[in-house]
Amino acid sequence: MLRLGWFSTGRGPGSRNLLKEVMDKKEQGLIDVEIAFVFCNWSNEEEPNPRKEQRGMFFDMVRGYGIPLITLSWKELLPELRRIDERAWRAEYGKRLREATGGYDFDIGVLAGYMLWMDDETCRAYDMINLHPALPDGPKGTWEEVIWTLIREKADEHGIMTHICTEEWDRGSALTYCRFPIRGRGFDRLWKEMERKLISSELEDIISREGTDEPLFRKIREEGSKRELPLIVSTIGLFADGKVRIENKKLVVDGKVLERPYDITSEVDRMI
Repeated sequence: MLRLGWFSTGRGPGSRNLLKEVMDKKEQGLIDVEIAFVFCNWSNEEEPNPRKEQRGMFFDMVRGYGIPLITLSWKELLPELRRIDERAWRAEYGKRLREATGGYDFDIGVLAGYMLWMDDETCRAYDMINLHPALPDGPKGTWEEVIWTLIREKADEHGIMTHICTEEWDRGSALTYCRFPIRGRGFDRLWKEMERKLISSELEDIISREGTDEPLFRKIREEGSKRELPLIVSTIGLFADGKVRIENKKLVVDGKVLERPYDITSEVDRMI
C-alpha cells in the first residue's frame, strides 16, 4: 500500500474534489493508497480569513474520512521574522512542519493545492510531487502567466505535468504529463477573435482590460483544469501499482532512471 502525506491549503472546491477523488478510488479498490495525514498551512482561526468557510468545509471532509489533520498557521508563526527575513522564516516554518509530520510514515508527499513555497530542507528530506500547469518543456510561472505566454507565442498545444519538488521551485524533474491541442474545434474561432483584437491593441492592454475573462484564455484554462485531477490521480495510481518510484529525486521505472517523463495523455483522456 502506498502511504501519502497530503499537503493542502484547502482554499476551495478544487482541494475538496481532489481529496474526494482519491478517497473514492481507494474505496472502490481502484488504487491501493492510504493518506497518513493532511497538513494545512492555516489553522482557520486567523483573521482576516476570506477562505474560512471553504477551508472549514475541507477540514470537515478530512475529519469525516478519519484522516489526521495537522495545521500550522503561516500567518501566526513568527510574523516579525517573516517581515525582516523571509528566507529564515521559511526555514523555520519548514522545520516545524517536519516536526509535526515526521512521526507519520509516508512514502510520497502530494502538494494538492498547497499555496505556500516549501523550504529547501523539506524538499530534500521528503519526496513530494506537485502539479505545474504546463508541458515539461513549456512555460514557467503561475497558470495565468503560462496561458498568456502560450497566447503570446501563438502555441499549438498545452499540457499539465507533475514534477518532483526540489529547491529549484517549479523546476524539479517532471514525472508525468498530458498534452492537448489548443487549435482546431472550439479554439480556431477564439484565435481569430484574438488576432482581430491585436490589430488595434497590444496584448498587455488586452490582459489589463479583460484578464482571465478573455474568451481564448478562458477556454485554454478550462481544458487544462479538467485534466488536472485525472493527471494527479493517475500519477498516484502509477506509484501505488509499483510501476514507478522516486530514487534520488528521479523517476525510476523497472530499475531504470527515465530520461523523459511519462506521457499519460491517453489515460487522462479516458478519465475525462
